[in-house]
Order: sequence, then C-alpha cells, then structure tokens
Amino acid sequence: MTNSDLANALLQACQKRGIMLATAESCTGGMIIAALTDIAGSSAVVDRGFITYSNEAKMDMLGVSAATLDAHGAVSRETAIEMATGALTRSRAGLTLAVTGIAGPGGGSAEKPVGLVWFGVALDGRPIVAEHQLFADKGRDFIRRETVRQALELGLQALG
Repeated sequence: MTNSDLANALLQACQKRGIMLATAESCTGGMIIAALTDIAGSSAVVDRGFITYSNEAKMDMLGVSAATLDAHGAVSRETAIEMATGALTRSRAGLTLAVTGIAGPGGGSAEKPVGLVWFGVALDGRPIVAEHQLFADKGRDFIRRETVRQALELGLQALG
C-alpha cells in the first residue's frame, strides 16, 4: 500500500468509528497530517496536527515535561508517549499519532543513530502504544517517508 492508500484507509477507519484524529510530529515536520489532509473529505475526521520540532514546542504545545526531555532526550519512548498523550488531551481527537526521531543526515550517535524513530499511539480509553523502528540510513527523505508509512499503519492497527 502507498502512503496515500494507508492515509485513506485510516481516515475511513476513523470515520467508521466516529472518532477524530490528531498528530504530534517532530522528525516528519507535518508530513503525516499532510498525507491525511491531501485527501478530500478529511476534515470530517482530522482535528489538528501539532508540529513540535523543538523541545520548547514539545513542552509548550503538548506538555512534554522538561524532566522527561532531560532524562531521556527528545528521541525516546518516554517523549513519544508524552507527545501522544499531550495531543490527545489538547485536541478533540480520540486517536493520536506521535513521532520523534533522527532523520539525518547528522544528529545521530552510537546510542541513537540516524534512522531511529519512536512512535506513540494514543487511542482514548486504551493504554498508549509506543514502539521504535530503526530505518536504514538511506537519506532523510527515505526515513521521513517510512516514518509516515509506519505511523499510518500503527494508527490502523490501533483501530483494529
């Protein structure tokens, strides 16, 4: 499936369940919300997208704690969970998709290499799902497109 197909399937799944959707994006810079809103009729389901590239934006817009960022960094399970939670509580959405990662070409380390992305998925009334992927370092565009694909797939999985 293409990212467009996945976005369309996710919108239909949300519409079928009667829930709104929001995103909280760092490394993708709005590509997930763009994939969703590229589709006509998406306004029936899409509430908003939080583009929180800086740590300050994560704290201000989503309520990610400074303590979490200090202890674990922006690219971490804990931050992805707080991003997903913040998007859920600060929107009308019943499903939120959060991503934070290192798209490269720089910024990686031995502990957190280029291609590492953490995902947080919050579905109202359910435990938050957090997982990570280490995408091949085939360039920034590749990592960001694969992050969008994975986030859309995780949203579909959350909805069953």
